[in-house]
Amino acid sequence: MRRNLDSPYLKPRTSPYHHLVIADSDYFIAGIVAADIPGGNAVIGKVEEETDLVMRTIEKILSDHGVGMGELVRVDVHLVDLDEIHVMDRAYGRYLDPDAMPARTTTESARLYGGSRVEITCMARRR
Repeated sequence: MRRNLDSPYLKPRTSPYHHLVIADSDYFIAGIVAADIPGGNAVIGKVEEETDLVMRTIEKILSDHGVGMGELVRVDVHLVDLDEIHVMDRAYGRYLDPDAMPARTTTESARLYGGSRVEITCMARRR
C-alpha cells in the first residue's frame, strides 16, 4: 500500500511531489534543503548548520512514523561545493549510529533551491 504525505515541518509544497511517500515498509523522503524549513533561512550559507537543520527535520519526519535514523538505508547528499563535504560530514555523522550507516552518494550541484548549500534525500526501511 502506498501513502503520500506532506510534513508539518516543511513549508507547503508548490511543485508536484510529496514530502514523504510510504510504500509498504519503505519510507522515501524528498530532497530537503534549509529553505524548505520554516525559519531555515537563518542558516542558509552555513553548510554545517544547514546540514544539522535538515538532519533534525528528517529525524522528526521519520520519528512521527515510528522509524529511527538507524533504519536509513540510502541517502543522497547534494552540495553546492563538494570541497565542503568534510564540514557537512561533521553534522551529518552526529545523527547516525556508526554501526548502522546507510549507503550514500554525495554530488556537487551547481544550484539548490532557495540559495541553500546542502540538499539531502533519503530512504528508510522500517524493521
